[in-house]
Amino acid sequence: MEKLLHVSGSPHVHSGESVKKIMWSVVASLMPAFFVSVYYFGLPVIVLTLVSVGCCVLFEYLIQRFMMHTKPTVSDGSAVVTGLLLAFNVPSNLPIWIMVVGALVAIGIAKMPFGGLGHNPFNPALVARVTLLIAFPVQMTSWPAPTPVLLMSDAITGPTTLGIISEGGDLSQIPGYADLLIGRMGGSFGEVSAIALLIGACFLLWKRIITWHIPVSFIATVFVVAGIFHLVNPAVYVNPLIHVLAGGLILGACFMATDMVTSPTLPWGMVVFGCGCGLLTIIIRLFGAYPEGVSFSILLMNAVVPLINKGFKPKQFAK
Repeated sequence: MEKLLHVSGSPHVHSGESVKKIMWSVVASLMPAFFVSVYYFGLPVIVLTLVSVGCCVLFEYLIQRFMMHTKPTVSDGSAVVTGLLLAFNVPSNLPIWIMVVGALVAIGIAKMPFGGLGHNPFNPALVARVTLLIAFPVQMTSWPAPTPVLLMSDAITGPTTLGIISEGGDLSQIPGYADLLIGRMGGSFGEVSAIALLIGACFLLWKRIITWHIPVSFIATVFVVAGIFHLVNPAVYVNPLIHVLAGGLILGACFMATDMVTSPTLPWGMVVFGCGCGLLTIIIRLFGAYPEGVSFSILLMNAVVPLINKGFKPKQFAK
């Protein structure tokens, strides 16, 4: 007798998207910020990005081919995305050998030991970034001043906006809102231009690769909490809009906190995740030892994603 039903594993509804399409769409969305960083920081941006992406792809291939004995999947673009995001989180004058170490940490420690794409509990690029920050604090906190050049040169270094705020420096040195929007400020080269990052985020929203829940709740929480402190004591705490535009908040909220593997799966869980990231970020920025808290906050919230998913798990059908 012919079978009327065929039972198979999920997913049962296909959207026409694939891992490869999604990853290369993310790569495309990061290009506006990449080109702005090349304009302001020059050839070192291209060199570091190529090294980061190339090493991530190479390490993933070698681990899959010779250690895991599985078919390499580097063509899906996930290693390229990891390499891009890692590069976006470092200063443009970082020594190349440290970039290689970061790529090895991202792929060889934070991703492949857990089984590769879809199994890693923490964002690989952020694990590598935090590792480099702790291991090489001087090199990771030396920020070249943005200079519109396309040739490698000895750039003048200076403090970042968040560094000035954290160290209680002269607040008049903080760049204006226009500079913060277009990227004329110090910092990791992929985080400096808010407009370029928002263009990329809008592209991902349009493609429905990400949803609004995590970016909006993340950024809104930072804005609201920073705004409360600013209202209480405006002489000490800066305008909350500066916290939104400066540092890696937009990069983290739109491109790393939204990682499908390490973020919650349901809308309300995403909102809780984003609010938690925002609250931890502003606490670290205002009271922590580091001027920036985005990377730490996302990694800490990655750890509680299983609990968030469990807490917002929908009722089973017919129960």
